[in-house]
Amino acid sequence: MDKRESCGPHRAVAEARRWVGTPYRHQASCRGAGCDCLGLLRGIWRDLWGCEPEPVPAYSRDWSETSREEVLWAAARRHLREKAASEAPAPGDVVLFRMRSGAVAKHLGIQARVGGNASFIHAFSGHGVVESSFTRAWERRVVARFEFPEGGN
Repeated sequence: MDKRESCGPHRAVAEARRWVGTPYRHQASCRGAGCDCLGLLRGIWRDLWGCEPEPVPAYSRDWSETSREEVLWAAARRHLREKAASEAPAPGDVVLFRMRSGAVAKHLGIQARVGGNASFIHAFSGHGVVESSFTRAWERRVVARFEFPEGGN
């Protein structure tokens, strides 16, 4: 296995799949015990790079909505490489979603497969961590895509 495969997108997808079945728990990040969408990303980060890049403050379910600040997008830009809109989706991409038109972007997932059978892995309230089909409904909500940094454990 080359370094890219051992620490790159394929490893991120494999780690995300290890979280499938973890129950949804707001603000949590513990595989098997509970996580939310940010907690899933934090857990994958810890597996691939060790310590998280910055502390995550407590947040409410409606965080950022009243201030209208794109807090999650700004944090992703600090630690991940934002992909240009012209770049093709790829396995291992971190996908940022806006759940309602005009709302702040506050849902994350990991692209698992691309093409006609596209899927992504995310923690979804009421469902836990699941691998979902990347339907047109989800595709319309995408506002940005990111790549994890090079390297890793």
